[in-house]
Amino acid sequence: MPALIPAASRTMAVFEVFAREKRDLSNSDMARLLSVADSSCSDLLHTLHSLGYLTRTPRTRRFYPTGRLLETVRAIAESEPIITLAREAVEQLAEKTNESAFFGVLEPQAARVAATAQSRRPLRYILDVGQRVGLHASALGKSLLGLLPPDEARARLDAIKRPAVTSATVVDVERLMEQLERGRRLGWYEANDEGSEGVTALAVSLWLGEQPVGVSIAGPADRIEKHRERYLSALCEVSQALQADR
Repeated sequence: MPALIPAASRTMAVFEVFAREKRDLSNSDMARLLSVADSSCSDLLHTLHSLGYLTRTPRTRRFYPTGRLLETVRAIAESEPIITLAREAVEQLAEKTNESAFFGVLEPQAARVAATAQSRRPLRYILDVGQRVGLHASALGKSLLGLLPPDEARARLDAIKRPAVTSATVVDVERLMEQLERGRRLGWYEANDEGSEGVTALAVSLWLGEQPVGVSIAGPADRIEKHRERYLSALCEVSQALQADR
């Protein structure tokens, strides 16, 4: 059976302490917060400093993380297989519809945008990669909730804040559950004026392994309504392609 490496656990604990404290720390501060001897902590901080993961303040010689860890994590995330699939999916969807396309993943409190492709039209809807949208107020969020068993979806809705983003935002859990049931029956989900006034979004969702994901398009309400059937067909085609590529 693999053994736990205490040094590795302690190294990660250093960054967790910095994330919690949100300030530069001396060796004695860190040793106290980690409950280790000053000498052991000094060796650990010196090693991370020499590798470029920590910097030291000129006068007080206190430690604080550099951007190297963030750069490393970003490099890993950019090459993650699901991100490649996400980018390809939104590019295909934007090409088929010329509307802004989004790929989202389910988080405990929201749907996180993992990839986007903007419409080339002057009037378009924009979300940035990393942005989070409400599970209750977006087609993407509803599509992801729709993958969950009803009891779990209800528990998620009960647990999150459900602000009325617009006058049309549905905040009542029972009405939202009805929307989810309708979406499951139809195979697609929508949000009309609910996350942004004048904007309609359509979405479908699927499981990639154990990861619930969704693909969506959004744009001016009148344009989406005019091309609704064609856009839904494009969403289904992209979703099926994703399933085939798993």
